[in-house]
Amino acid sequence: MPDAVKTRRYVSAARQEQAASTRRAVLVAARDLFTSSGYAATSVADVARRARVSVDTVYASVGRKPQLLLAVHDMVLGSTDEPVRAEERDYVRRIRGAATAEEKIRIYADALAELLPRTVPLDRALREAREPECREMRVAIVRRRRANMGLFAADLRATGRLRPDLTDDQVADLVWSMNSPEYFGLLAGAGYAPQAYADLVADVWTRTLLVAEP
Repeated sequence: MPDAVKTRRYVSAARQEQAASTRRAVLVAARDLFTSSGYAATSVADVARRARVSVDTVYASVGRKPQLLLAVHDMVLGSTDEPVRAEERDYVRRIRGAATAEEKIRIYADALAELLPRTVPLDRALREAREPECREMRVAIVRRRRANMGLFAADLRATGRLRPDLTDDQVADLVWSMNSPEYFGLLAGAGYAPQAYADLVADVWTRTLLVAEP
């Protein structure tokens, strides 16, 4: 009897690993196709073909096309082959571990310079998709980003360097407006390279949000 239990556990673990591997393959395929060909030009069958699985497997492992796009968006933000929750992303951990407000702002600005060139096309895909579900997802992503900026504001507040006349909501709204795909796109259209964008927002946030050191 114990041997049978061990066998079942082994088979279950092997199946779970196979399912996880299949899901990763599907997400990587979707990421590559969405960013190279665009959302509208990419079908679920295209994703399945690139991942070397069936269409039914794509649906079972991740979901329909809108769910694929949302999962890819979170995967890109986490810089991994799996969607990662905001608090588990590497740059978020580094921000929270930084000792000073200036360091936190610099880490975040540099992370945006790396991430926004990859997430802006995905945001555009969500905005241009015909499915109402995609538009709803985009609204949810924008709201989630705003909520995360509230956490960033609180983290800056804990350093003792935020201007006392600003509320956390005001801090969050300034950062939220300047880390948006729209703001990044405006500067990119004006000729700003990603790192120049990062330098600008870091300078604005530091000068606008923080009190001078004693």
